[in-house]
Amino acid sequence: MSMVADSLIDEIQDLNLSYLLLVQRLLRKDRATAIFRLKLSDEMANLLAGLSGKQLMQLARTNQLICRPGFEDAGQLTRVLNNSREPGLARLHASLLMVSADQSGGWAGNAER
Repeated sequence: MSMVADSLIDEIQDLNLSYLLLVQRLLRKDRATAIFRLKLSDEMANLLAGLSGKQLMQLARTNQLICRPGFEDAGQLTRVLNNSREPGLARLHASLLMVSADQSGGWAGNAER
């Protein structure tokens, strides 16, 4: 494997660990909001919240990203990026788009639910 590929894998693993630590912190702070924002099932939230340090490292060391973008539909992302609303309304609009994707069977509807 090349040094570039090794470096990219290291970055993926770092991102995975950061994501897992963030998930645990969000779940401890406000579980209901974390479940909503991260599009997790209760079962997945319980599992992630209960991971030990050793398990976090084991999961983080995979060569695949364990997090996914909130917008899987390019059209939704384009609408958010081209939104000319006030900043507060733009965030609300983005949230509504993400919820509608979840309700209509977007990626979150297929993941762990």
